Amino acid sequence: MTLPPSVSLIEETAGYPILVIDHPMATGRIALNGAHVMEWTPAGESPVLYMSPLAELEPGKAIRGGIPVCWPWFGGHPTEPDQPAHGFVRNRMWQVGTVTEDPAGITLQFHLSDDELSRSVWPHRFALCLEVKMGAQFSIALQIQNTDETPWSMTGALHTYLCVQDVTTATVLGLDQVPFVESRLSPERIQQSGPVVFDREVDRNYASADTLTLCDPSGGRSLIVSKTGSQSSVVWNPWIEKSKRLPDLPDDAYPHFVCIEAANAGPDIITLAPGQEHFLSQHLQVLRDLA
Repeated sequence: MTLPPSVSLIEETAGYPILVIDHPMATGRIALNGAHVMEWTPAGESPVLYMSPLAELEPGKAIRGGIPVCWPWFGGHPTEPDQPAHGFVRNRMWQVGTVTEDPAGITLQFHLSDDELSRSVWPHRFALCLEVKMGAQFSIALQIQNTDETPWSMTGALHTYLCVQDVTTATVLGLDQVPFVESRLSPERIQQSGPVVFDREVDRNYASADTLTLCDPSGGRSLIVSKTGSQSSVVWNPWIEKSKRLPDLPDDAYPHFVCIEAANAGPDIITLAPGQEHFLSQHLQVLRDLA
């Protein structure tokens, strides 16, 4: 594998390869386990993606923070509760494809396809390509192809953890009057009124394909979060009690992140015919407050 000058391959722990990006426009890290983006820091900025300091970097284990790729199901398995939450591709080692750089940043591709192990969990053939672009702005795009001889259905998400200075002053704009399901409470749809605020646990699936803004006044910036291929926007913060129940998240971590996820979840189920493709993507842009 030939890498451009701004990209290097390290093993932070044994058997856990990570691509490290050190480009004039941005720094970052991507684990091959799960093709998991762990860091994106534009030049002159603090990190945009939250990573738990308790995340365990072990092959075959999902890590808390960054951008987990949840696929081919989101949340619990629809019929088999013993299966891992959020699918299995975030626990698999992906292959590095092309890696290129130019003055604007770095573009990296990762590939994963079905094998005997995956078919023992999910009996379908598939090919995935994840493309990540890092520079002053960030994009991540998951190309999903049905390489089987019969149709199959899926859900999934790009489960993005975004840093905030103080979640109690943060808000999410762009969801006013949008219906959502609060998954921890009931399956009934509720209509959002005004900005999304964080004064308790929030675990919501909004029926929205719109661009959202995460306002972080305590941090002096906003994040513009846009997407394609998704009719569901999941907004999550575990708050106090749930943080205490998550072993790979510090008890005092909840004030410092909000998840805004580009998802195909709930009724937003995607069915692909043989040979058909679906693209799920998310784009991030940092805006500094001028005050």
